[in-house]
Parts: sequence; C-alpha cells; structure tokens
Amino acid sequence: MAIGFTPKHIAEYPLEGLSTEEFLILVLETAKEMNWEVSYQSHSGLIARTANGLFSWNGIVTIKIHDDVATIHSESLGGALADWGKNKRTVTRFHRRMEELKGTFSKEDLHEKYQEVQDQLVPPDQDVLMLPPATIAEKFDHFLSLFKPKESYYITPVLLNLNILVFLAMVASGVNFLMPGKESLVLWGANFRPVTLDGQWWRLVTSYFVHIGILHLLMNMYALFIIGVLLEPKLGKLRFSVVYLLSGVSASAASLWWNDLTISAGASGAIFGMYGAFLVMLTSNLIEPATRKALLPSILVFVGYNLISGLQGGIDNAAHLGGLVAGAGIGWAFLPSLKQPEDVSFNIGTISILCIFVLASTYAVYTRLPNDVGTYDRQIKKFVSMEAMALEAYHMPPYTPKDVRLTEIKDRGIYYWKENIALLDGFEELDLPLQIRTRNQQLKEYCEIRIKSYELQYKAIEEETDRYQPQILEYDKQINAKIEELRANHTP
Repeated sequence: MAIGFTPKHIAEYPLEGLSTEEFLILVLETAKEMNWEVSYQSHSGLIARTANGLFSWNGIVTIKIHDDVATIHSESLGGALADWGKNKRTVTRFHRRMEELKGTFSKEDLHEKYQEVQDQLVPPDQDVLMLPPATIAEKFDHFLSLFKPKESYYITPVLLNLNILVFLAMVASGVNFLMPGKESLVLWGANFRPVTLDGQWWRLVTSYFVHIGILHLLMNMYALFIIGVLLEPKLGKLRFSVVYLLSGVSASAASLWWNDLTISAGASGAIFGMYGAFLVMLTSNLIEPATRKALLPSILVFVGYNLISGLQGGIDNAAHLGGLVAGAGIGWAFLPSLKQPEDVSFNIGTISILCIFVLASTYAVYTRLPNDVGTYDRQIKKFVSMEAMALEAYHMPPYTPKDVRLTEIKDRGIYYWKENIALLDGFEELDLPLQIRTRNQQLKEYCEIRIKSYELQYKAIEEETDRYQPQILEYDKQINAKIEELRANHTP
C-alpha cells in the first residue's frame, strides 16, 4: 500500500529484445485494451488515465521508454493519502495484459502499426517525457512556490501561510508542538462553548486558524492545498475566500451548538466547506465531464472517510458536517453567478446575501444557546472560596481558647461546608453534562464527610475527650480518598 502526498507505484521492465518502436505499440495497444484514456503519446511513451468507472479509484499512468527499459509510473488522482495497493495492482495488471498481447503480434504487425501512428506522436524535440528530472534545488523551488501567491492561486497560499504562522507563533510561545494542552488551545483562540458564549464570539473565527499539533496542521494544510488548487481557479479570489470564511464560521457554530465541553480547533470545518462547494460544482456542467469523472470518486471517498473516522472520540464531527453542509449550500448559491461572470452586480449581490444569511444564522445560534456550563464555571469559583474559609478552622493556633475553637468549627467550618452543599444543590436547575453532574455529586459527598468530621471534632473539644479520635481518623481517610477520586476524574 502506497501512502504519501499523492500515492504512487513505479516499476521497471526490460524491453526483452524489442525495439523502442515495437514496445511503444505494445504499450498503446495494451492501454487501448484496458480502455485507458490516452492523453499524451510520443516516441518515448505515453500518459493515460485509467477508466475504472465514475465511482471507483482512478489514476494517471506514465510510461517512459529509455535505454532498453520501460518505466511505468502509476499515481492516484484526487489527492488521496493512501491507495490501498491500487497503483501497484494497476501496474501489475498492465504488464500482465501486455505480456498476453505480445504473443499475438508479429514484428511485422508492430512495425505496420507504428507506421500508422507515427504522425500522431509528439516529436522528440518537444517530448516532455524526455525532459531531465528536476534537481534538488529545482524541487525545493517548486515546493516553495506552493506558498507564493500567483494568478488563480492567490488565496490558497495566503491561507496556508497564515495557518502555519499562527502555529509557529504558538510553538514559539511555549505551546507543545505535538500535543498542545487544552489551556493553551483556549488561550490561543480555540472554540470552547463556556468561554465562547461568555462574550468571546471572535473564537468562531480564530478557532479555525489554531491547530492541535503539527500532525493536525500538516493534514489540514495538505487537504487545503489540494482543494485550493482545484477550486480557487474556478471560483476566483473573492468567492473562494467567502467559501472558506463562511464555512469556517458555520462549522464553529455547529460545534458550539452540538458540543458542551469539546475544545474545537483547526481548519477542517472550513476545508470541508470547500470540498462541499466543489462537490456541488462537480454535479454541474461548469466542470468538464472528463474532470468530473476523474475527481468525483476521490472527493467522495475523502469526505466519506473523514466523516466516518470522525465518529470516533476526540474528533469534532459536528464542525465537519456543519462546514460541509454550509459549503455545499454556498456552492449551490454560487452556481448562477458562476454562469454569468460578467454580471458584477449579480455576483456581488449573491455574495452579500450569503454573508448576511450565514452571519445572521450564526448570530441566532450564538444568542439563543444557553450557557449553563459558563454559568456553572463562574459559580463554582465560590465553592473554592468557601472551602478555603471552612478549612481555616484547621489553622487555629494550639493556644486558641476552647470557646473560640468551637465557634470557628461551628459558625465557620460547618457553616461554609453547608453553604457549599446548597451551592451544589442549586446547580440541579442547570442543564449540565453528565461529567459535571457526576463531579458535583462527588463534591457533595466530600462536603458531607467534612461536616461529619467537623461535628465529631466539635464534640471532642466540647467534651474534652479523645474517644472520637478513631472515627475522626476514619473520616480523614474517606476525605483523602474522595479528594483522589475527584483529582482522577477531573479534566483540566
């Protein structure tokens, strides 16, 4: 199985006594037998596209004949990261079929067929297959060109650079580049419902420029590059920017609506939106039939695979679906204006209506969503303060008079533990996730044990006896066990 940035498989086969011309005819005949679409043929080989059906895997095959050796290079179409062995099987099937055909042609037959196609072949002085391989410096220059804005490829590199720069700034500030902490992600603008709904609406935008580690960034930037190359030339700078930004906002709003405690970050929602827009365009006549046939299967596989993999924990599939649906809707709305590119007013009007609709919808979601978790987060801070005041009863000097100690335990210690229980009971009115409700129950049990311990200490001091000491020590063990339980179940 080949995995990488455009999976491929390369194999070499000797000509086995055949001339370049004879082998070329065998290659062309085999491609014809396999129903490949030959887009380029020269004296040194061919370039063809496999024909495995609209909803099947397809690839580009390049065959180059040089120095009595034929090099067959099969490469996946559509930007897939893995081919599951399909490129290798394509090369193997081609070679096997060619060997079968070889016995059906005499040298005279091959020579005759060569004469028939000779005039259709690209001459050697114009043959791209004969160009020398790129040097390391040229390959590096080509790689850098991916990040340089140019005509029909302007917004994509800007977005790539912006996402990368934000990540570099995060790492430079001390954020872990492999697995950033949750607090770091929130600090840098991730989407987290309790915080976002607490007046920090700008996280709906900043969250899709923040990434959860280098691998997350690389995967998203690769997907962004692939769809950018395909979509930006079709939409143009302005429409392409609108799809990215509005899909991203829609993805953030969907995540906000669905998730209570998930920290959402990454450009995948916006990228899904661009794939959604492109899928809509692939169903129209704006894309050439041959291109639609080549790209539609791989785009569908990419979207389907990522949605299915998003069903596992830790992946914000709500953002993916929200971005995909929004992008598809925006792409559909753009179809009429794409057919009338010269009508500037119509194009600007379409964009304006889309912006108003998406932003108004997002505002409606933002203002109508309850923020019970945010309310809880603010109120629970009182628990910490009252706990600290209740524990002050432990810090009285040894020479403290008896009546003062009793007053501190009863009117300060026990009082504030009961106040904390009342606070926790008040949270029953809030719609809180199970994780928080479970923790509240544990905190309540912790307070109740504290109260029992304080009551025994009060009696021991009041009666001036040590006979309650074993029970007090037992409560101390229960308290420590409950504290460990709370720490183990706490997600910072």
